[in-house]
Amino acid sequence: MRYLVTGSTGYIGGRLAARLIDAGAGTVRCLVRDPEKLRDVPWAHRAEIMRGDLLDPASMRAACEGVDVLYFLVHSLSDRDFAATDRRIALITGQAAREAGVRRIVYLGGLHPEGGLSEHLASRTEVGEILLRCGVPTAVLQTAVILGSGSASFEMLRYLTERLPVMVTPRWVRNRIQPIAVRDVLHFLIGAATLPPEVNRTFDLGGPEVLTYLDMMQRYAAVAGLPWRRIVPVPVLTPRLSAHWVNIVTPVPKTIAAPLIESLVHEVVCSEQDILEYVPEPPGGRTGYDRAVQLALTKISGGDVETRWSDAAVADMASDPLPTDPQWSGGSVYLDEREQSSTADPDALWAVVTGIGGERGWYSFPLAWAVRGWMDRLVGGVGLRRGRRDPDRLQTGDALDWWRVEQLRDDAGGRTLRLRAEMKVPGRAWLEMTVSPQPGGSRYGQRAVFIPRGLTGHLYWWSVAPFHGIVFGGMIRNITRSAERVDRAHRNGEVTGRG
Repeated sequence: MRYLVTGSTGYIGGRLAARLIDAGAGTVRCLVRDPEKLRDVPWAHRAEIMRGDLLDPASMRAACEGVDVLYFLVHSLSDRDFAATDRRIALITGQAAREAGVRRIVYLGGLHPEGGLSEHLASRTEVGEILLRCGVPTAVLQTAVILGSGSASFEMLRYLTERLPVMVTPRWVRNRIQPIAVRDVLHFLIGAATLPPEVNRTFDLGGPEVLTYLDMMQRYAAVAGLPWRRIVPVPVLTPRLSAHWVNIVTPVPKTIAAPLIESLVHEVVCSEQDILEYVPEPPGGRTGYDRAVQLALTKISGGDVETRWSDAAVADMASDPLPTDPQWSGGSVYLDEREQSSTADPDALWAVVTGIGGERGWYSFPLAWAVRGWMDRLVGGVGLRRGRRDPDRLQTGDALDWWRVEQLRDDAGGRTLRLRAEMKVPGRAWLEMTVSPQPGGSRYGQRAVFIPRGLTGHLYWWSVAPFHGIVFGGMIRNITRSAERVDRAHRNGEVTGRG
């Protein structure tokens, strides 16, 4: 079977392409305006990447050639006249699919009530109607909020809940919504490809629970380990004012947030579950809200997004970030990144890096490290008292002062020491150190990663950030200098020995 996935650089499209490829379901063709956007996506080399434009009829005719199933997964929310743009794309796509003999179109639309709709929902409904009339059997799967890291609706929920312990909200927070986990959406999208040819209709798609937006925020807070949020609904906040507020509080662009908020004035609950007559439930049933949030909150600390998606278990990766996700998705992650060249041999530099902590200390501002350790012990943390298991050797899982060795890699792919903080902080923290060879010596990389929990986490980061230049800056300088001294001593010893 040959699949054409439009919107493969988007949230759903990128994950669907990965899952189709991983399942060995057939050839996956991705139509993109700029193939460079898929350069860092780990599954791209296993797909057929075609350059083209959905607004160009010739591009669409070429893309549909030989295709059995076309996935229409594009929305132009960021365009000023997105409804007109999506209408034209749908008309061009339907005609191209019909002329090429495509057997099935699968479109992911928006769950909506009867009657007047927001511009966003009205546009998605119109696109579905155009495709249903195009002459190719079409399945329009209609969802409400999709739960997963990178979903615009979920990210809006995430940032509002994490950053505001007290909220004044519009009345629509009491409207009922039937959210669905992204992994379940992908399950039904793939299943819809095998619908009988006579099926040409819409299907409502939702998760196992019906909640209010207020319920969703409170339960998000509970799963994320945040205190109960104080939420006060008031009648004066219009969708337009709400969009301005979201634009201030969250990094979700206003061009995306505004139409999504306008859609929240509607209650969106499934009126039927007819899709189950054709596609079985996912193994174990659809994912509950709390579990879906828990999966979406699983962040990758050390840049292993590509590695994880390259592994075989793509089915479990749907809630993880992808390189193509917007920069504002995935929640707040604070970084302090530094690099420095050294004349030291990589082996000498690596020896200093893996010898850090314990009696040798942390190579910068010892008083600051000691004070932080005392403060941690005062609140019940481990402080610096654990030291090291061995003064010269580390292994994965070792305790190292208030850190834990999470990754220790020394192979042809590079040398990395990643430490996970076990001190008491309002969030999660890592310290990663890398060593790589370069002409004339080596290069040392150092990265501190902090994922805040709630408003307290953000305040904590900004309270300590002014000291990072002293602590982390001194650390990178002193580690490289120490390695150079070790290297010089070693070289002098070799010369003396030979003499």
